Amino acid sequence: MLLRIKSRGPQRAADLSLALGITAEAARQTLTRLEADGLVEMTTEARGVGRPAQLWSLTSAGHARFPNAHAELTVQLLTSVQSLFGEDAIDRLISAREAESRASYREGMAGARTLGERVSRLAELRTREGYMAEWSEEGGEFLFVENHCPICAAATSCVGFCRAELRTFEDVLEAKVVRVEHIVEGARRCAYRITPLESGRKARTKMPGSA
Repeated sequence: MLLRIKSRGPQRAADLSLALGITAEAARQTLTRLEADGLVEMTTEARGVGRPAQLWSLTSAGHARFPNAHAELTVQLLTSVQSLFGEDAIDRLISAREAESRASYREGMAGARTLGERVSRLAELRTREGYMAEWSEEGGEFLFVENHCPICAAATSCVGFCRAELRTFEDVLEAKVVRVEHIVEGARRCAYRITPLESGRKARTKMPGSA
């Protein structure tokens, strides 16, 4: 149930019961237990005429049930690196991680000829890393969604990680990538709109410190 709310956003008890194949009463009882444990909370949302909808969403404790790549230790290490070696060391660290990710994703793209195939491969690769990625296509454009960020604490502490990921996506997908939702800015997920490049144009990857 937590996974369903995490990946689909706030849910009604009735929708959860249908999605999980349980009775409405069982869904309500489970939600009540999760609320008592501090993992979910209920809000009301007006939806036109009629009674407001009762929606269940994850609390901070609920989100914390999903992997966050040793968040506290990661932030402490970043702070120590910055304090001991300066901002340039952080930039070099991010650049090294970016290069490793790009090489790994490019290897995973082997044989993918279309943009759709590359987006699909990237979703598989990112899901293995804990990002709970999915994608959809409409009118030749793609929406790439990551329902979880296992490095959220590090990304919040150092926004360079997010900039590097955006560059990496553009490079390996060979497409224009625009972030339209961002967990670090308070959204429940990170979402990217992906569009094909103009004919004959390749994605331009900028490294930290480049013009």
